[in-house]
Amino acid sequence: MKRVKLIRILLFLTLFLPLFGSAQEEESAEVFLEEYTDEFQEYFFEALKQKGIENYDKAINALLKCKEMDPDSPVIDHELAKTYRLNNQLGVAQEFALEALRKQPGNLWYLGTYLELVGSRSLDLDVLKRQLPFESSQLKENLAGLLVEKGKFDMASRLLKQLDKSEIKTRLEAKIADSLARQDNITTPEPVDGEEEEVNPYQKAVYRLQDLLEKAEFGKLEAESTEALEAYPLQPFFYYSRGAALNGLGQYKSAEEYLLMGLDFIANDEELMNKIYKELATTYRGMGDPGKANMYLSRIKNGS
Repeated sequence: MKRVKLIRILLFLTLFLPLFGSAQEEESAEVFLEEYTDEFQEYFFEALKQKGIENYDKAINALLKCKEMDPDSPVIDHELAKTYRLNNQLGVAQEFALEALRKQPGNLWYLGTYLELVGSRSLDLDVLKRQLPFESSQLKENLAGLLVEKGKFDMASRLLKQLDKSEIKTRLEAKIADSLARQDNITTPEPVDGEEEEVNPYQKAVYRLQDLLEKAEFGKLEAESTEALEAYPLQPFFYYSRGAALNGLGQYKSAEEYLLMGLDFIANDEELMNKIYKELATTYRGMGDPGKANMYLSRIKNGS
C-alpha cells in the first residue's frame, strides 16, 4: 500500500511541481500536496488509472470532477486535452489544450500537445498568432524550436526574426542553416583547432543509455536510467530506458509502470512511442498476457 502511495506522490509531483515558480519550489512536498484535497487527488489518480486501461470516458469524467474543484489548473486542462484526443474527440481536445496554454504560455509540453492536435499540415503562422498568447517570448521561442523539429524551416525563420538576440535564437538559426545545407547536400565545416562540439548533460545521458540498450547491459541500464529520471523526470525516453531495463531483468510488473508513464509524457515522438509499444508487448508476454501484447504490437505504425 505504501508503495502505491509513493508512486502516486512521485507522479503527482512530476506533473505539478514544474508548473510553479522558484518561491513555491522551495516549499516541501508535504506542504505542496496539502494544497489539494484527498478527494481531488483520488479523482486525479483515478483518471490516470482509467486512461492507462483505455477507459477514456471514465478518465474524462474523473478529470472533469477535478476541474470543478480547481477550474484554474492548466494541468487538468492539459490532461483533459490528451484524454479527449485518445477518445477521438479532437475538437474538444484542442479547446482544452488551448486553455492550458493560455494559462501557462511558456509550457513546452502544452504547446507540443496543441500543435499535435492542430496537425502539421494545418500549421500557419498567422493563424497561430491569432490563437496563441503571442505576447509571451517564451512561447515564441518554444514554438520556433518545435517548428524546426517538424521541418517547418520557413515558418521558424519568420518567427525567429521577431525575437531578440539570444543563445536559443542563435542555436535555432544555426540548426536551420545546417538542415537546409544537408538538404542541398552541402557539408557543414568541421570544428576548427581540434575543438569538439559540446554535448549537454541531457544528450550525454541519452547517448549513454542508448549504448547500454544496444549492449543489453540491463543492470547498468536500470541504475543509470534511474539517475537520469531523477534529473529529468519529464523525459519519456528515460521512462522507456528503465522499462526496457526492467524487462531485461524479468521485472515485468515494474516495467509496465514505467513504460505506461513514459507514454503519458510523449508529446510528438512517434518513433519513441513505437519503441515503448514494442517493450510493452515484451512486458505482457512476460506476464503471460498475449492479448495485451498483441494489442500494443498492433499500435505500432509502419516504418518503425
